[in-house]
This record gives sequence, C-alpha cells and structure tokens, in this order.
Amino acid sequence: MAKTAQEIMQMIREQDIQMVDFKVVDIDGQFRHVTIPAAHFNEETMVNGIGFDASNYGYAVVEKSDMVYIPDLDSARIDPFCSIKTLSMIGNAMIIDYPKNRPLKQYPRNIVLAAEQYMKDTGIADTMLILPEFEFYLFDQVGWKVAPNRIEMHLDTAQAHWNSDCEGSGNVVPFQKNYHIAKPLDRSYECRSEMCLEMEKAGIPVKYHHPEVGGAGQFEIEPLLMQMSQMADGTMFVKYIIHNVARKYGYSATLMPKPVYGEAGSGMHVHMLLLKDGEPVFSDDAGYSHLSKEAHWFMGGLLEHIASLCAITNPSTNSFKRLVPGFEAPVTVGYATSNRSAVIRIPAYAKSPKLRRFELRNPDATCNPYFCYASILMAGLDGIQKQIDPHEKGWGPYDMNLFHLSEEEKAKLHHLPTSLDQALDALDRDHDYLTAGGVFPEELLQGFIKRKRAECLELSQIPHPAEFEKYYNL
Repeated sequence: MAKTAQEIMQMIREQDIQMVDFKVVDIDGQFRHVTIPAAHFNEETMVNGIGFDASNYGYAVVEKSDMVYIPDLDSARIDPFCSIKTLSMIGNAMIIDYPKNRPLKQYPRNIVLAAEQYMKDTGIADTMLILPEFEFYLFDQVGWKVAPNRIEMHLDTAQAHWNSDCEGSGNVVPFQKNYHIAKPLDRSYECRSEMCLEMEKAGIPVKYHHPEVGGAGQFEIEPLLMQMSQMADGTMFVKYIIHNVARKYGYSATLMPKPVYGEAGSGMHVHMLLLKDGEPVFSDDAGYSHLSKEAHWFMGGLLEHIASLCAITNPSTNSFKRLVPGFEAPVTVGYATSNRSAVIRIPAYAKSPKLRRFELRNPDATCNPYFCYASILMAGLDGIQKQIDPHEKGWGPYDMNLFHLSEEEKAKLHHLPTSLDQALDALDRDHDYLTAGGVFPEELLQGFIKRKRAECLELSQIPHPAEFEKYYNL
C-alpha cells in the first residue's frame, strides 16, 4: 500500500525523527545524498521536491543541470547506520520546466521505469522478476596509493592462506577452499547475518548467505526474486548495507570483480523471468530444459548483444580481470543447463513452472544496477521480437564443461570481450536495441561511452607494479 504525505509526517512525529535524507543515484550507480532537518520537511517538500545541481552526477550537461528531486514515499525507512535518527528516501530526478516538471530521461531510476513500460507496451509481458547474486570480499585491512613515485595496493585478512605462518593464527583457509566453510574458519558469520537482517528490514527478502570460493574472505548473499525496478533500488540498498555493516564489525567490504590476484572473482549473476497476467512466459514442458520458445528467444537477444551489454554490465577495467578461464567465470557466448562455463546458465533446480528461469553470469557489481537490469530486459525483448534462436545461431546448448574442450573445439566458440575498450567499441556499434521506445537516450549512451573511454585511457597510462617485475632490468 502506497504511503501518503500525511503518513510520512506522522512517522516523523511519532518516531522523533531529526533529519530527512534524500538519496540520489549518479551515473556510476553510487548513492549521493542531501539531508535536511526534519523540522523543515513538510508536505510541499514531498510534492515539489528538493532542488539540486546534477552537473557532477555524470548524466546532465552543465547548462541543464538544475534539477529537482521528488522523493518516493514508499521508499521511506529509518536509516539504521545514522546515530542521529534519520528518515531516508530514494526518488526520481526531474527537469525544472514550468508549469510542470518533466522526468530527466537520463536519470538511472527513470531508465528502469521506462524499460518496464516498454515491456508492457510490447505486449510480451507485464512483469520482469530478477534475482542478483551478491558476491563480495571482507578484508581486515586494505589500502592503496597512486603517485608518481609510489604505486601500490595492499590488503590482508586473517583467514587468508598467506597468514598460515603467523604465530598463533592457525585458523586459515586454504587457497580457493572457502566454499561453505564452517566456524571457526568462518569468522564473519555474525557480520553477514546482520547484513541479511538489515536487508529484510529494508524490504529485501533474503534466500541465504554463505562463504564463497575465494579463501581470502569471499562471501555471497542471495535475495529472493523481486520485480525489476524494486530490485534495482534493492541492489543499491544491499550494497549500502554490506558496506556499512562490514564497517561496524571492523571489516572493509568490496564488491569489485577481482580484488585478489589468483583468487576467485566476484560476480553479480542475474536470474530472470517474465510474467504476463501473473502467468510464466518462460515455461514450457516440451522445450529444452522446460523453457518456452520466448525464453530461448530472450536468451538469443542477450547472446546477440552480449558484447555491447558487457560495457554496461561490466563497466570497469577490473571487470575483465575476472572474466578469464579457470575461475568459474563465464567467457563463452552460449547457454546450457547447470553449466557455469557458459555465459547463460539454466538452473536445473528451478522446477516449478513459475520459477523456471536462467541466469546471465557475466555482470558484476561495478555496474549501475538500473542501467544493467534495463539493458538486459531490452536485449531480451529484442530477441523475442526478432525471434533470435540461440541454437540456430550455434550458441548451444553446451552441456559440457567448455574449459575441457580441445583447442580445436575451443577455436569454434565465440567469447566475451577481453577488455572494457572492446566492450565500449561494441556498444558504440550496437545500441539500437537500447534506444528502442526511447528507453535509453542516445545522449546518455554517448556520454557514458565517452566517460568510460576516458577512464580506460587514464588507467592505461599508469605503470603497473607487475611491469617493473617484467621489464625493469631489460
């Protein structure tokens, strides 16, 4: 049931709330925020919003940067990480345009809402449910320095195998052997349990949490399926909760794809399914792995556009240090049941018709979740509209471990981009499926590409410590 302005005001009075915090999302998928005293918050604020300068958020040009933020009243929750009682809300950005403000099309939250409306307009489905898996590392210490005379990164966690010779430690996890490890080796159990409890309080139902493969402190929290735009907001709050609860317990959390050399990388696999009038679009007992022709066409759209999708779902140079063979990370353009080496995996355990689905395994949490989920939906809808059959395209099903194929057989496979530059080239060439229905503005995509190319150029010019090891004495 939608909250009303009167209910928000009553909440402020009854719970003695001192501050009201407005969270805004920038182009990179990070929270920014503006806070006002609760005493100055009124019904007019909720209707007319809060003005802000969006020129530093990445999605607005300077001459059009004056925006107004309209809070989503349904998102109002007490922020558990503020010592001063604070009511927090997320909302949408609007362009100031008299007599009536209009949505800023580039704003991430508006993008995902536009994608959902486009889906409904096609008549294919009216609901997309998604489930992202959140993998992350918890470190005891981390630091870095990039300067002309000093380029370094250092991190540590007591459970890591490199601490096996530390006097009195004993409880270390062998390299790559952390999966589902129990106490006493699972040192952060209470921390992760509190993360899950906070997610539940925030309206994000949790399926489970557990240690992941990486022995240097890798873990996973998996929520339950939620409607796409709700999960986009939920993803922002999951990351917010992970970072803040970790800090409370003395850890530093990171969801970056490859923080530890040689250890498993952290992905954000995205499970997905479509519903129409409450009925599953993807289920068919006669289809491969009990999936309908629409499901296969949706997969075909994802695989058809996977190179350009990578620019949005894996938008960091670090992303492509995870997408390498040998660490269960997908590198092959294809689909299969219960196969983690293909970029699309169909989980065999999803037997109920209303839960039959597949997961896209390449995304990671450096993405802007609104752009990520919206682009996945748009690629899949394009596949359905064009009836792109992934089997006819030669993309599977691959019911074998692709890492164990002969070199001759591997040469026949298609692969993901190996760098962010390659993914950006693909996005530059292939993005009509994103601009369909005006969902992704061309201006936003071109600005995104320009921004990310500058990022690639900057990082390519910084010497790497490993280069000293390779080249210093040549």
